[in-house]
Amino acid sequence: MISKVITGKSFYGCCRYVCADEHRAEILESEGVRDYSYRHMGNDFEMSRQQLPNKQKAVFHGILSFYPGEQLTNEALMQIGREYLEKLGITNTQYVITKHTDTNHLHLHIIANLVNNRGKAIRDNWIGLRGKKAAVQLTQEYQLVPAIEKRIALTNLQALNHEETARYEIFQAIGKALLRCKTLTALEKELVKKGIDVQYKYKGDSEQLQGISFKKGLYAFKGSSIDRKYSVVGLQKTMQQQITLEQQQANKRGLGL
Repeated sequence: MISKVITGKSFYGCCRYVCADEHRAEILESEGVRDYSYRHMGNDFEMSRQQLPNKQKAVFHGILSFYPGEQLTNEALMQIGREYLEKLGITNTQYVITKHTDTNHLHLHIIANLVNNRGKAIRDNWIGLRGKKAAVQLTQEYQLVPAIEKRIALTNLQALNHEETARYEIFQAIGKALLRCKTLTALEKELVKKGIDVQYKYKGDSEQLQGISFKKGLYAFKGSSIDRKYSVVGLQKTMQQQITLEQQQANKRGLGL
């Protein structure tokens, strides 16, 4: 098992990515948030974060990746998730432990608030390194497949972890860029600035756009595999809705409403 830690600013975006797709996500345990809706969940996290508004990056997102073929019960996964947070000093705060089953390896996504229930900041210095050490300790405690054994290629485990991280970073980048873009061309230009390549799929030899994919580093994903709203149809629909809304607002201003 290996750990990857991402800290961020948007609870809503993180909750949407981790929990919205019920086909791949199973929420195992939550504390202090409404876990039946990623929107409510994000709002609950944000409400608590407001106790310390100057804390910019209050979103903790930990990814624990298990070796392909390794299977654990949900009870064991919940216990590992709780102990992982405890080892990082992330206690007395809101959290959600979610299992993803959309790849050939089991992995957990753990979201937690770095502003605790008393409005105090949780220490996050060297949190990525501390997460890796916690994963090594938990691997030993639960007799999991250790990444350092000769019979396992460590690079394979890292690749699995990095792939999920790349997917999430693309998800975040698209969400931010969409707020400023009204065409796919404009979106592509914004994503290129973030090191993300956009590739299009056309129907046969025609110019009819059929699909879209996004690539960052070694990893490429279909838009719909990142989020159902990020398919070609979903993106175009979102952009058209934004254009319509802006036109309606402009018309109201013109009428002095």
